[in-house]
Amino acid sequence: MSDILSMTAVAARQALDNKTISAVELTEAYIKAADDTADNNAYVLRTSDKAMEMAKASDKRLAKGEAGLLEGIPVGVKDMFCTKGVETTASSAILKGFVPPYESTVTENLWQDGAVMLGKINCDEFAMGSANETSAFGAVTNPWTASEGPLQGKALTPGGSSGGSAAAMAARSTLLAPGTDTGGSIRQPAAFCGLVGMKPTYGRCSRRGIVAFASSLDQAGPITRDVADCALMMTSMSSYDSGDSTSIDAPLPDLMDAFATAKNKGIKGMRIGIPDEYTVDGMPDQIASLWDTGRKWLEDAGAVCVPVSLPHTQYALPAYYIIAPAEASSNLARYDGVRYGQRVDGASLDDMYAKTRGAGFGDEVKRRILIGTYVLSAGYYDAYYIKAQKVRRLIQNDFTNVFADVDALLTPSTPSAAFALGDESKDPLSMFLNDVFTVPANLAGIPAISVPAGLSSDGLPLGLQLIAPSLREDTLIKGAAILESAAGFDHVASGAAS
Repeated sequence: MSDILSMTAVAARQALDNKTISAVELTEAYIKAADDTADNNAYVLRTSDKAMEMAKASDKRLAKGEAGLLEGIPVGVKDMFCTKGVETTASSAILKGFVPPYESTVTENLWQDGAVMLGKINCDEFAMGSANETSAFGAVTNPWTASEGPLQGKALTPGGSSGGSAAAMAARSTLLAPGTDTGGSIRQPAAFCGLVGMKPTYGRCSRRGIVAFASSLDQAGPITRDVADCALMMTSMSSYDSGDSTSIDAPLPDLMDAFATAKNKGIKGMRIGIPDEYTVDGMPDQIASLWDTGRKWLEDAGAVCVPVSLPHTQYALPAYYIIAPAEASSNLARYDGVRYGQRVDGASLDDMYAKTRGAGFGDEVKRRILIGTYVLSAGYYDAYYIKAQKVRRLIQNDFTNVFADVDALLTPSTPSAAFALGDESKDPLSMFLNDVFTVPANLAGIPAISVPAGLSSDGLPLGLQLIAPSLREDTLIKGAAILESAAGFDHVASGAAS
């Protein structure tokens, strides 16, 4: 089974086409791997019977030569994606028992391409968190463990909110995993778990059927084992959707070709910006050193690296933590115990609302609803929300100006490696700071990717991030292919299934 689990999605597709394995064998291996790594708490719901039915159907299509792009590939679905006939809760008690009568566009694309559904994967409640500790189903544990130092022997966070997806990927209990990224929720857990994670251009993947957190920021994207798999999965996930008013009707570049081009020819002439403002106070030396090493790798492949300035970067986090809670407070108003999900009876309608939300929402969700309601209230709307939106425009302008001179930006993915579970959940401000390198791309709506590039002094994964102009996911794939090749990163976590 270890040989099957060691295959990337691209390799598995080739093996399926060559008839060296079957979709049923591949699916059975991942079902067993999910059993063996259940202690990570990555899955909130397993759909093994459904997976086997889908795998058998894949084998029939493979036999007829009618295989789709992801034919027979096992996929674990973050609990933010609505799945028809399968409970979807956004890892919140308030949505317990909600079974959607419809499928999200992203997962529908995956199933149409032949992917196999293993189950629903744990996440921070309503995607609000950076450690996957706010889930109603409990915290997820990172399969990676520290080899030395103060974290040795401690359970580590896989990051959030897509921490369950990243943990399942790192533990090899799924072969691919779609995530959602509002302020770094794909890239940060990918970095913490030694994986590739891409947040595409806002609107590149439909938001229809994804449980909303902050509508102007949420974007689906792939979490994968390597860059080639990222290109493959992104090709499947992306589509124009007339049912989503924010969906972009623009062709996706050939990402697999971009990957092959970079591997074969390098990236000669590509200009890479190194933003001065991403050198933050207190940045560990190992993060700064890896960043400099990444620059050298890109230069060795033919890129030209130049310093650039994004002067409003320092305001990204405060702007984000006004805009995102404001949108969340509006989106989560629909959970009232009347139409679907949990209900707690009360003496009056208002009492029922209060008791339902009090019992159904966790502390972090309540905190963000309160912040969002406050900044949208009369007397504070102009002082906070409107000002944050103006800052957002300045940040977008910074990127526009910089991309007139460079093709992409290179930054660290996170300000640290994975930390111990519970270490930062007691301090919300400390948790928010984990998003310092990822949030600006969400505010600007531009694509970004995290690539595993090395290990910390205690043996934990560290990632490098590339940021590109809108609609240039191919540029990200090219740069990421170079970083991946140079890093030679070993993706096998210490707790992976074997």
